Amino acid sequence: MGLKNETKSSYNTKTFYREYVSGMNSRQLGKEFQSDSERLKQLYYDALKETNPKVPTTDIPFSQKALSLLSALTKRLNPVRRLVFGVALVSFLVHYIFSFFGFSQPFLLPLSFIAVMVILLIELLEKSDVQKELDFARDIQLSLLPPSNIQMGHIEAHSFAATAQEVGGDYVDIIQTDKGAYVIIADVSGKGMSAALYMVRMQALVHLLITKLQPGPKELFLELNNYVKSNKMDKTFVTGCVAYFPNNEDHFVIARAGHNIPLVYSKKHDATFKLKTDGFALGMTSTKVLRKTLEEKKFQFEPGDSLLLYTDGLVELRNDKGEEFTEERLDGLFSIYGSLHAKTITQKIQSSIELFLGDEKPMDDVTFTTIHKNEPVKQIS
Repeated sequence: MGLKNETKSSYNTKTFYREYVSGMNSRQLGKEFQSDSERLKQLYYDALKETNPKVPTTDIPFSQKALSLLSALTKRLNPVRRLVFGVALVSFLVHYIFSFFGFSQPFLLPLSFIAVMVILLIELLEKSDVQKELDFARDIQLSLLPPSNIQMGHIEAHSFAATAQEVGGDYVDIIQTDKGAYVIIADVSGKGMSAALYMVRMQALVHLLITKLQPGPKELFLELNNYVKSNKMDKTFVTGCVAYFPNNEDHFVIARAGHNIPLVYSKKHDATFKLKTDGFALGMTSTKVLRKTLEEKKFQFEPGDSLLLYTDGLVELRNDKGEEFTEERLDGLFSIYGSLHAKTITQKIQSSIELFLGDEKPMDDVTFTTIHKNEPVKQIS
């Protein structure tokens, strides 16, 4: 095991070189080069489609393709930077035209280089500012998550959440009332900031509805669907699952709106079962239709039993070989560790995920929560 020296040292050429080449291994460089190439390729095809919507790509002249790509790139710059970039480009071309005819213009090439460098530095500064804003948004979003470990009488819950980007669209929450506890997990379509903002709005509405109405899982989804469908221009949809645990009862009530099927571990049978209930995702259909199709079911939940709710980002994880984590693998893990405490089950699943991924990064948000009912404490007379 290597130990890192945390004491401050002088900043020199060697330190600068180490910082500059950090992360530049062949595998990482290959992945990032491929990612950047895909982005440029997509930008290229989008530019051709925008400027020549009805013309096949093969019929577009090369000069027109080059101008379309240049236009798509420069549109991303503000007018001042676009002007500076134009000056740099013209200076570069004039330098080589003059050189071809034997005229020397030594200042044109440095001028174009300096202009491009200035644009690059300003863009990097802006990117740094945007990254700071995203980090701040991430901190806000993380502060809205419930504590990882929650005790509710004989029931304990432990949650795990990891976003693929700075912010994510997964939602997990545990809300306790005087009559019982709600465990909610949901996944907003899309990724990034738009999905994160939608998730925050959903969370606020969920808390308001539960505080005011204390509805059952089905009724909660119907109210949320009214909100999602209120904006006809909004094409967002939300999958979700809600489990309600009444106080001092040996059962829970659950409803599933197009979400991944939850798993329950039964100590009595020493086996796992899938809790299949019907229901469209929120925003996919009208509330009238959802009321007829959404099922709400009651399941026994006795001491020693466990419940697992998760988003699709967990089972769709891919390793460096392109293999998926799969529901079968998750089911197998849960059947082995389902009798343990909620925190231990969560840690076992997390360890399996990390071992499966290796150096790969998740392409989607990974969120799951485990609920376990403890055995009553035996008194010794």
